[in-house]
Amino acid sequence: MQGGNVAVVGGSIAGCAVALAAARGGADKVSVLERTTGELRSRGVGIAIQSDRFTELESAGYVHEDMPWRRMNRRDWVVRDGESARGRTIAEQAPFNFRAYNWGSLWNELRRRVPEDIDYRSGTAVTSVEPEADGVVLGLTDGRKERFDIVIGADGYRSLIRDTMFPDLSPGYAGYLGWRGTSPGALTESGSTELSEAATVVGFPGGHCMIYTIPDASGGHRTNWVLYTVPPGDATDGPQGPPAELTPELTESLRSLVAKHFPPYWAQAVLDTPPDETLMQPIYDLEVPHYATGRLLLAGDAATVVRPHVGGGAVKALQDALVLERAWHSGNTWDEVLAAYERDRTAVGSAMVGLARRLGRHQVERTPDWASMGQPEFDAWWREQNQGSDRNSGFGGHALRRGD
Repeated sequence: MQGGNVAVVGGSIAGCAVALAAARGGADKVSVLERTTGELRSRGVGIAIQSDRFTELESAGYVHEDMPWRRMNRRDWVVRDGESARGRTIAEQAPFNFRAYNWGSLWNELRRRVPEDIDYRSGTAVTSVEPEADGVVLGLTDGRKERFDIVIGADGYRSLIRDTMFPDLSPGYAGYLGWRGTSPGALTESGSTELSEAATVVGFPGGHCMIYTIPDASGGHRTNWVLYTVPPGDATDGPQGPPAELTPELTESLRSLVAKHFPPYWAQAVLDTPPDETLMQPIYDLEVPHYATGRLLLAGDAATVVRPHVGGGAVKALQDALVLERAWHSGNTWDEVLAAYERDRTAVGSAMVGLARRLGRHQVERTPDWASMGQPEFDAWWREQNQGSDRNSGFGGHALRRGD
């Protein structure tokens, strides 16, 4: 399938990747419509890519070894133990083969790979979507309307394109929050000045926090952390909803939790983040019945909203792009291209949502008595939520099917 005028709604990691896929697939014209006006590279939180999935994506040309990253080779699970600086390790997962990235740096590298002849428009929001039999008309903030042969929704978990395809679906609140932040410097190995290649998970009543080192934007390092827990009972916006906004009281409740339940070293790694740089992320999930309908299709979080516990969000977004590119090369009509893409990605998205729900249930909604666990108890607990096999569960993202 060659030719066509394609719009990508959303210009973040998923948007840049699918724009590259459309260009490689042979589209005549590709326009990326990104609603924000600033540089997305300023976003500094961490993301991780499982090493085998990186190899697949690198061989396809979507990522490269030169992109700044930090190695993770094990994951330690710890609990507070009196005044012990680093607490007590209850379990170790090794090997834990992941690569840690700075979100903004990874986006910047993907943005650089978008061909210059792609029309990347910052500050362009889509206000309306009008599907037609052989195309889609998009309304834009300046009042203009433009028609495209294909529109790819890469516009995140609040996707307007998904709302058009499935007006009765919306992401469901999981009942808890993710708190995120980064603090200066890198983590070190215990008793050493050597930089740590471990991710550390601090378990506490009602949740856990994962902490690891990421590159910063200037050749140095920062400590990235993400903490999951249910918000205080008086903070929710109604019985089923998340807090309406981040307040000083919410931030203080987080800091008090960390000071009370974290080993001192790990508490400091979190508390060194300035309160005004702490981010609150209500956790949602959603699976869709189809990734493509008519001339509309979805990619990244616009397609499937997966709780972050799987550690495969960036992988899935990049794989969506790669599978779309290959569907483009193999199909002779738009219907064939979209059907091939749909067959692969809908099943993967549903599997990831299912796994993330199990992980969230075990690790946040029904946290174990962390302090009572040792390695054997932890291993049994981990197998239960992964349904028996780390290799096949989808943790870190699913391997591409043979031939993809």
